[in-house]
Amino acid sequence: MRHLSIISTLILLLTASSLANADIYKYVDKHGRVILTDKPRNDKYKLLVKTWKGWEEKKSNIAYDKSADNKKRFASTIERYAHIYGLPKSLLHAVITAESAYDPNAISRAGAVGLMQLMPETAKRYGVKNRRNPSDNIDGGTRYLRDLLKLFNNNVVLAVAAYNAGEGAVKRNGNKVPPYKETRNYVKKVIAYYKEYRKKMT
Repeated sequence: MRHLSIISTLILLLTASSLANADIYKYVDKHGRVILTDKPRNDKYKLLVKTWKGWEEKKSNIAYDKSADNKKRFASTIERYAHIYGLPKSLLHAVITAESAYDPNAISRAGAVGLMQLMPETAKRYGVKNRRNPSDNIDGGTRYLRDLLKLFNNNVVLAVAAYNAGEGAVKRNGNKVPPYKETRNYVKKVIAYYKEYRKKMT
């Protein structure tokens, strides 16, 4: 049993290393086999986080398990606002996936709320009174993203960077992605989702 435990740990670490740029979920089936994936299928998959002790299951898992269901639930609303404001629905899905994993009740440490994680100032700017309302949230977030695309001449990378760090930060850095680790990781994540969704949603 000790040898099996060591082997399982090695497999876990090697696989986790190969998925370093993605969220990693662990599932143990009825035969005791460990399954690792970046695309959980149900709520039995547990998110892994890297700690000083090594890889551990996250104690409080955000409702990411419901992301697939919520993605279908909000798909028509996303498509409607994408059509109204002339944006690719795949881009909206990419931003929402990165921002909230389709959780309409998501709240960030900075105070951003909802599917597209609207800050109070942004919500006020676009007349969104209830940031928790999925339709209102998507409406405001889509208009903001549209305006950012116009501001940066339809440069998706810069618009996405501005969505995360603010248009002022992008301008101050000479119309380049700001040198913030969070923003750069966010841009990479959104663009990766965008490319993936474009293939699936065309």
